[in-house]
Amino acid sequence: MLELIIFAGLAAIVLYQLYAVLGRRVGRQPEDTPAVPATSTPVERAADAAQPGADDGVALSGLAAVKAKDPGFDIGRFLGGAKTAYEMIVIAFAAGDRAQLRNLLAAPVMAGFDTAIAQREAENRTESIEFAHPPRADLEKAEVVGSDLARLTVRFLAEFRSRTKGPEGEGVEDRRTAELWTFERRLKSSDPNWTLIHVDAAEA
Repeated sequence: MLELIIFAGLAAIVLYQLYAVLGRRVGRQPEDTPAVPATSTPVERAADAAQPGADDGVALSGLAAVKAKDPGFDIGRFLGGAKTAYEMIVIAFAAGDRAQLRNLLAAPVMAGFDTAIAQREAENRTESIEFAHPPRADLEKAEVVGSDLARLTVRFLAEFRSRTKGPEGEGVEDRRTAELWTFERRLKSSDPNWTLIHVDAAEA
């Protein structure tokens, strides 16, 4: 009986010590750390410091204006998409694919393309395009019109082979073109696509 009493006492002491250790919070706990608001990255903070915002009463221009309206805008991603759109539009125009063009062109540009396609069809001519390599795309101009209408002009340099067929026979021509294409998009719109609103010739 005495041994049982001694063992019971030792067990009580051990259990008390375990509780004293495990029952306490050791070190800093998550709730001990005050909430810290999310901050921008060093690169974003440097860009913000270098460019005055709308609150400063200074009108932003160029890419800064676009970025201010759409912080998620990425010029590299835009130019990559612009190159893809350029190839799609040129190939669709050569093929006379009006349905494809309507998804990418503003109404005035579509009207001009449609007239050229109709003339080619009236002359019983067909054309196909093969790009030698992806076109080069460089940003020429950027602006925001009104509250959120972004317009970006891209200079394209492209080399491709044109194969034509008409009443007089077939022909193959290698071309090198330089053009300025202006794309437009509402930055607050849920539609991420840009629309081609103007095409100008440029010096190669």
